[in-house]
Amino acid sequence: MKKIPSFTIDHNRLLRGIYVSRRDYTPSGDAVTTFDIRMTEPNRQPALTPETLHAMEHLAATFLRNQPEGADRIVYWGPMGCCTGNYLLVKGEVEPSDILSLMCETMEFVAGFDGDVPGATARDCGNYTFMDLDGARKAARTYLDEVLLCATDANLNYPA
Repeated sequence: MKKIPSFTIDHNRLLRGIYVSRRDYTPSGDAVTTFDIRMTEPNRQPALTPETLHAMEHLAATFLRNQPEGADRIVYWGPMGCCTGNYLLVKGEVEPSDILSLMCETMEFVAGFDGDVPGATARDCGNYTFMDLDGARKAARTYLDEVLLCATDANLNYPA
């Protein structure tokens, strides 16, 4: 069986950052860009806990779908199975540099969030108690301060 493209990236050299994972086209020709929002270095730094990622999913998805500019371009935000980051799907042919400020705003929102996590009720979520808000805040702050605010080409382009 042929490897999917995301399994061909050298994860031993992958840094934290924002990467174009893939670009797909609908039958009508519309582009959808999938971003790898890599928050920890694979196999070298501790993965995020599923509870942290779950709280972050609720917060980031809510923020992204409610932001005044471009909310209609957001298709999906959700955790990676390996727990080293998230995927963001956006309508259009978009590059990491195009969404860097949006990711800064998103992580600032998550890092500073205080209150009830949106959708964290038995009525709204299938596992509403499985969340770590404090962990999500800390992970967002670390990613923002250590990666996004000082991003270089190495944080925006997959290693060759």
